[in-house]
Amino acid sequence: MKGSGPAPDLFLCTHNSARSQMAEGFLRSMAGDRFYIASAGTEATGVHPLAVKTMAQVGVDLHGHASKTVGQFLEEPWDYVITVCDAANEACPVFPKKTTGTEDERLELFQPVRDQIKRRLSDWIIRVRPKEGPRPRQRAPRSRFLL
Repeated sequence: MKGSGPAPDLFLCTHNSARSQMAEGFLRSMAGDRFYIASAGTEATGVHPLAVKTMAQVGVDLHGHASKTVGQFLEEPWDYVITVCDAANEACPVFPKKTTGTEDERLELFQPVRDQIKRRLSDWIIRVRPKEGPRPRQRAPRSRFLL
């Protein structure tokens, strides 16, 4: 990640299994040329199969994604650390909470979360890094906000 190029941004969640993976996939597909993107969790539990499936419904492939822990990124100079679950600062439950029902019924729980992540990322991209391309490399203060 060192050297010139897009400024680095990290999506952080507790398990790096769904929300942060979705956000990473969306940002790569929407503006990957303007961002260096990664996602991590306070622990790694694997990418949730329904996160992969719900993103495939909108043309974003998560098959190559892997769940990672934030520890492997501690030495990197992130411009933005974006939390995608309310308690990534503390601890959030596995997403989604244990649910019952068919896969289609459970998939319906992922879809509104996916759509909200896309809307919030679209707004954020416009504010932070407009289409002109990557900003010159400079050290900005770290920012944290809930996606």
